[in-house]
Amino acid sequence: MLQPLNPAIAANRFGLGARPRELAVIGGDGRDWLRAQLTTAPLLADAALRSSADILAQGLVLQRQIQAARRNGALANVTASDAATAAELQKLPQYLRPIYVSEVTARFAEAVSSERPLAERLVQFWSNHFAVSVDKQYLAGLAGSLEREAIRPHVFGSFNDMLLSVETHPAMLLYLDNQQSVGPHSEVALRGQRRGGLRRIGINENLAREILELHTLGVGGGYTQADVTTFAQVITGWSIGGAGGRPAGAEDGKFEFRADVHEPGAKVVLGTRYPDAGFGQGVTVLRDLAHHRSTAHFIATKLTRHFIADEPPAPVVERLARVFMQTGGDLPSVYRALIDSREAWQQPLAKYKTPVDYIISGYRGLGLPVDAGRAPLAPFELLGQRTWQPGSPAGWPDRSADWDGASALMKRIEWADAVGQRLGNRRDAQQLAPDLLGANLTDTTRSAIAHAATASQAVTLLLSAPEFMRR
Repeated sequence: MLQPLNPAIAANRFGLGARPRELAVIGGDGRDWLRAQLTTAPLLADAALRSSADILAQGLVLQRQIQAARRNGALANVTASDAATAAELQKLPQYLRPIYVSEVTARFAEAVSSERPLAERLVQFWSNHFAVSVDKQYLAGLAGSLEREAIRPHVFGSFNDMLLSVETHPAMLLYLDNQQSVGPHSEVALRGQRRGGLRRIGINENLAREILELHTLGVGGGYTQADVTTFAQVITGWSIGGAGGRPAGAEDGKFEFRADVHEPGAKVVLGTRYPDAGFGQGVTVLRDLAHHRSTAHFIATKLTRHFIADEPPAPVVERLARVFMQTGGDLPSVYRALIDSREAWQQPLAKYKTPVDYIISGYRGLGLPVDAGRAPLAPFELLGQRTWQPGSPAGWPDRSADWDGASALMKRIEWADAVGQRLGNRRDAQQLAPDLLGANLTDTTRSAIAHAATASQAVTLLLSAPEFMRR
């Protein structure tokens, strides 16, 4: 009974929803199809997408211009009108908004068209693991570049490399305010100066706390508040060229280690003493965190919950954690252990799709085009999962109870109805249903689609079917 479900589980649980004729391509054993995707890094090649350094450098120039205009106005004792003030405040958002739209559209189009949907699902998994939110200044322009520059290149590499790349990316540093962190015994503090427009001398613990709690060890992973504070001291100086009001320079927008604000001295984190090596001190702590047993268990739990069930089967978690430790965090090895787990091919439809999963699978199954502009963003906002806006560093939740409420279900049905009406008779849902759902298709859904009054209603019924909303 398991074999016929393999293609459907491979496409819908591990992938992003089947496309027409994809189940036939997958064949009898979905594991082979999935393993074949664990090859080159799933980079996003789009010449229109800019680097984070370029985006941020131009934004910093714009911010300096705005600040200068305000200072000049104040010195001249000029009171700006409400309209002028509003226009001034909108300059930066108006610059960042088109960048966000371009990034979201490119990401969405890649997910819909990809022939390696497992790779794209893994990109989205890690992007949510290392979550940032676009509701903070600059992140609307930088969230996409964080995913492109720090996550995609390392999805099929080592966790350690991905971790270091993420934590030194301008988007993460800005999101968690590490560029504001100044060691109380640093050169700047001891000279009593406030270089670079720093507003205060003190440690900002945001990045250190989230690395320990959300990115590596996890809650209950063995760290204490003292470890948070000390680790925050270790990564003082991890900053960005041109940030915090520093003078413009060639390195604007790029990662910068500022030795003058780094808290000097050896530090003890999780019982291990780390000599002061400047930037290297933090790199070494990150490396040890990446190879910690608590990290292995935390990552294994999240992967198992995402791919198998809301309540992760303990044997799978232990298996993945063991492989993680044995391989030094080699991610393809962990993925293969997941794919090879017997539990991953049982309990079909155990996971309720998030809005992102649901929308992408709808586009893939119906062959809908992803057009540039505002339209691709609308479904995600309508269904409550706006791209890169989880609201907190914890990312979007990954359990059914967080997404399957009555109101959320009604919004899905409304979206499905709108899609059906837009397509009219240009899709044959009766033919598509077995092609997309395979052995998961129930007689009830098959009959409902067959007896639909119109072709558009049949599409709505397909998208609204319980087996389409689950994976």
